[in-house]
Amino acid sequence: MRRALAALLLAAGLAAAGARPASADIIRAQEWGLDALNVREAWRTTRGAGVTVAVLDTGVDATHPDLRGRVLPGKDLVGFGAERGDRSWARHGTAMAGIVAGRGHGPGNGDGVVGVAPEARILPVRVILEEGDPARSRARGGRGSALAEGIRWAADHGADVINLSLGDDSATAHPDPGEDAAVRHALAKGAVVVASAGNGGEHGDRVSYPAAYPGVIAVTAVDRAGGRAAFSTRRWYSAVAAPGVDVVIADPDRRYYAGWGTSAAAAFVSGAAALLRSAHPGLSPSRVRELLVSTARGGPPGGRDDAVGAGVVDPAAAIARASTPQTRLRAEDPPFFGPGPHRPSPPPAGRRRPLAWGAGAAGAVLLLAAVILRPRRRPTP
Repeated sequence: MRRALAALLLAAGLAAAGARPASADIIRAQEWGLDALNVREAWRTTRGAGVTVAVLDTGVDATHPDLRGRVLPGKDLVGFGAERGDRSWARHGTAMAGIVAGRGHGPGNGDGVVGVAPEARILPVRVILEEGDPARSRARGGRGSALAEGIRWAADHGADVINLSLGDDSATAHPDPGEDAAVRHALAKGAVVVASAGNGGEHGDRVSYPAAYPGVIAVTAVDRAGGRAAFSTRRWYSAVAAPGVDVVIADPDRRYYAGWGTSAAAAFVSGAAALLRSAHPGLSPSRVRELLVSTARGGPPGGRDDAVGAGVVDPAAAIARASTPQTRLRAEDPPFFGPGPHRPSPPPAGRRRPLAWGAGAAGAVLLLAAVILRPRRRPTP
């Protein structure tokens, strides 16, 4: 039986502050991330049609009203733990999928969460367990191979963008040869790889993997004012930033919560990459990264820093710039980006290890605030 990466997904717990879901007006009014990314301007060109975004996470609720009809048959590389109907099933993955490609629901799609690329397809790949899953105690050993297998599987099954709203930023975090090779395989197949930079900004800014692998678009989090979120990891690999505070997220329980974390920021950028790929299908992963970085808004003096990378992504600006002639890559540009399919790189030799990312090992994942969005907020217990 394959073991799961037991990520610390809901370290702060998830307590409902009320029994009824938010009204449609409240939900839409609080989706400030769409405005921050200027997505409505991008929607004048595309809403993500024809693009597949793989969400490597805890699973995705394909029956959620905001995602119905957008979720493809996926892969479960965990093989045990919570199942549909359990409280600790597919919460984080459903939240990320909603940010990427939620399409709302109800008459005229007037209710629910609308994602950055609402016409994109979601390819779910289950590679981690929720924090609240009782089966986490069965996962043991090192990080194992589920994430590397998931990246390869997604790339081999049509993913145009791979969203990794997860990570290991524990004190013992280190690069894994299998994961690194899987990222290179995905890039060579033409898939854009996006990962959360980490939530260790107040705890030492430790390096997080997979964000630190070459070729990955690592995403930091900003607040409504465009400033770096205090929890967001500051590291050399930071490429761009996106909303990560008070983000509206969907849940399998059919309620909507406020969440925070670089996980949410990564999902926003995966949606932006999907819009760019939809408008310009021939773009290579390196060109997608270049466009998102060069058109980011609100960047720091000098063009980038470790806190927000080049600034907040603007998919509309990236789409517009992609129409201009492409400049030749500079000689110093890294060689790990691939323009399209080639011979897959073999997985590393050796025995597979059991899988377990324990407490403290997944600082890049989303932490959900203990609040249900509703017309009138009440303090949490």
